[in-house]
Amino acid sequence: MPTSLLNELASQRNPNGLISENYNLTLAQSMQSVVAEVQKETPNFTHFVDIFYELMQAKIDPPLETIWVYVALSFRRLNFTDEDPLNQLSVVKDLFQLISACSGSCGSSESIALLAPVAFQVYKVAVELKGRDLGSKRDKKVIRELKSLIDAILGFVIVCYCKNLNGQSDVISDNDLNPIVPVKYLFSLWMDKNGNLESFLPLVNADVFREICERECDVNHLAGVVVVEVFLLKFCLNFMVGDAGKELEKELTSWVVSSITKIQNVYFFETLLKMLLEPSFRFTSILSSNDEVLLRKVLYDAVILVEYSFLNPKRAVHLPAERIKSLSLTRLIAMQEAIEFSREDGDQKRAISYASAFSSSKLPSQIIKWIASQVGMDEKASISIGSSPKALLRRLLSLENQGIRVFGGRILKSRAKLAVDNSKADYEHQSSKIEGKKANDNRLFYIDNKGEEEESEGEENKEINESMNAAFVAAAHSMKMTEDSGRKRKERGSSGKKKKIKYHKFDLSNTSDSTKERFSSVSN
Repeated sequence: MPTSLLNELASQRNPNGLISENYNLTLAQSMQSVVAEVQKETPNFTHFVDIFYELMQAKIDPPLETIWVYVALSFRRLNFTDEDPLNQLSVVKDLFQLISACSGSCGSSESIALLAPVAFQVYKVAVELKGRDLGSKRDKKVIRELKSLIDAILGFVIVCYCKNLNGQSDVISDNDLNPIVPVKYLFSLWMDKNGNLESFLPLVNADVFREICERECDVNHLAGVVVVEVFLLKFCLNFMVGDAGKELEKELTSWVVSSITKIQNVYFFETLLKMLLEPSFRFTSILSSNDEVLLRKVLYDAVILVEYSFLNPKRAVHLPAERIKSLSLTRLIAMQEAIEFSREDGDQKRAISYASAFSSSKLPSQIIKWIASQVGMDEKASISIGSSPKALLRRLLSLENQGIRVFGGRILKSRAKLAVDNSKADYEHQSSKIEGKKANDNRLFYIDNKGEEEESEGEENKEINESMNAAFVAAAHSMKMTEDSGRKRKERGSSGKKKKIKYHKFDLSNTSDSTKERFSSVSN
């Protein structure tokens, strides 16, 4: 570090040892010096630890960079070369505790974004475990403690987001909290000299990484990416130690739905959708191909078959309009990808169920309303909704070709085109025939009304919600239609009565109930 800057910093310290009025200038200069040092062949960060500690201590709500750099440089002093997973995990726990302590006065998004290095180190321990047979007592202990750590991190995340739900969200203020230097330099503090920078976010795809590094990355976005990574780590640990089957699928789906409902964060949800747009997940080193199929089923069910109230544009007025549009279009593409994935997997019932959920959701009308307002046309006259995601995507691509800017960027447009080109069948007709069918299903299809109780407007909203819930139950029916159609026709012929379908409504405000209770709601 230049001697002149050290002298300047020394002159700015007040009698209590804290940097005084030229804080922003000092922080900017210090960050630039750290970036310059990172790029050296043999960097020396000795002088920076104390400086960033004082920068961190000088404010009640310190900037993210001060905590990030201080923790990173402090972590470099620790011995993380030990190859024993239990010892590595002990260091990761210390790192999590240090970050939690340093970010105690920060906003929720900052506190979560600062956990990116923890997710990175947890992933490295998981990779080390994947190569073992996990039969020894020591390895089993590591698995238990690693799962416990991931649960603790997720608990920390939920507490942070719940603070926003109990008061005003910090999303508005966090939108202005862009890092002083590009985040790739912050990432590099945790990497080896010749390490691939993308490996710092090892579980997200290349598009998500580029958005974080190449655009102006606000803290909310980075926080959403971190939560997705921790989610995926939890799944991978479950697959490592459990038998992938229907019971695990139901348990994980219930957990995801419950967690999304608690977190209620658009940035997290959109990142999760973008992960599903990739033909394959990136983290194959800790996920087998069979486990990936199961993971996709769980995530598709959770993001498509539930109408989450926090995605309602009326509840997201604090977010930029472009963010809401991007989220809606990403959801639409993900629905089409889910239908095609299920069809290729031979699960026609699931594909029809996804198509039915699309038709019953509020998403098509939201997209049409936005398009109509953009082109200045009447909603009914401007564009037809269609009865499948594919039909609507085709119409939107047609409008884009006519010069109407729909998708906003090259990446989203190319994703939409690929989703349409790669699909081979529509499910409009099949999904329209599911009503009146006799069916059983142990999945839960519902609309999450959490947070909207106060905003309801009497019987009209109640009737709408009831009809929408019934529509989602109809989607459930399509996934359990009996394969032996001949036998089914016989039974119908011999039976003089049609059995009525019963379904229950659940209050998602209490998400701590048994997962088995949540997924046993649809029965004959």
